[in-house]
Amino acid sequence: MVSLEQLKEEVKKILSSGNIKYFIGYESLGSGWQVRPAFMRKPEEVDRLVWTPACFHNLVRFLHDEKRRRAREKNPDTRPVGLLVKGCDSRAINVLVQEKYIERKDVYLIGVSCELLGVIDEVKLKRHLPGLKPQKVLFGQKETIKVITDDDKEIEIEASEILADRCLECPANFPVVADIILGEKIKKNVTSPYQSISPYERMSVEERWSFWQGQFSRCLRCYACRSVCPMCYCDECVADSIAYAVTADTTADEKAQKIKWVERNPEPSENIFYHLVRAIHLAGRCVDCGECERVCPVEIPLRLLNKKLEKEARELFGYEVGFDASQPPLIACFRDNDPQDFIR
Repeated sequence: MVSLEQLKEEVKKILSSGNIKYFIGYESLGSGWQVRPAFMRKPEEVDRLVWTPACFHNLVRFLHDEKRRRAREKNPDTRPVGLLVKGCDSRAINVLVQEKYIERKDVYLIGVSCELLGVIDEVKLKRHLPGLKPQKVLFGQKETIKVITDDDKEIEIEASEILADRCLECPANFPVVADIILGEKIKKNVTSPYQSISPYERMSVEERWSFWQGQFSRCLRCYACRSVCPMCYCDECVADSIAYAVTADTTADEKAQKIKWVERNPEPSENIFYHLVRAIHLAGRCVDCGECERVCPVEIPLRLLNKKLEKEARELFGYEVGFDASQPPLIACFRDNDPQDFIR
């Protein structure tokens, strides 16, 4: 089990050395069981640090802001940024290194092993405890999650009942890249890595199309899924007409004549185009951190799309995302025996 005290000690040590610019971890919201990302610049701030089953945010997303901040500054601080990473988060780091968006030296990684547990699904937790208000959610013993309610009642729950689906299907429940790894590297035996998409694969083409039409029709086009994704770092987004690169030399006419591949209006056809284009852009890149689905205000099961493409990449090309930063990205490599039936 990861020791919080040991984690704090490691973060204090690296901050005290001055070898990193700041450290990104998690802190309590102050009341209740939920946590939020926390930026720590001084050793004395590390006491805020927490590590619980509620630490589901993928902190790799904040590296986008750091890179853009450096690009704007005349004399940027080029020290690495410290980051707390889980298994899925560490694979996101590898993808960004593969794509040369960052260099490995840009980050100092303290990895935490999820061991035989993981992070919880907030919706599952609420359904499991109807009428009760959790105050603390902690790692228990032997694959359980301990919940302490507002009336100080302690409840042990089998982890599999409230863990996020991505954790139940996770192929790497400990960091695959890190400068320090805390906790044991216990390999979880995942017998059905694609169980969540199996019911949808059994549907007919017509049934699947009807299902996704219904899901996408509810989309508000708030772009929360894109904003939270560690893989969506483009300055100019083909799927979002308001996100494009503007420099000091960009004229008003150039802005006005900007090609809009998809309108921002939440019309069913535009929504379908937006989500399918985004899914294709994540093929061979998505690390299944599940953040897109978690932040969706209308609960569209976006993870199913990405999981299906992950399965296709694995079965057709033997490609697993984020395990080796030295190999080329899926889109940039090929093998002589790659399937070619689609070529007419």
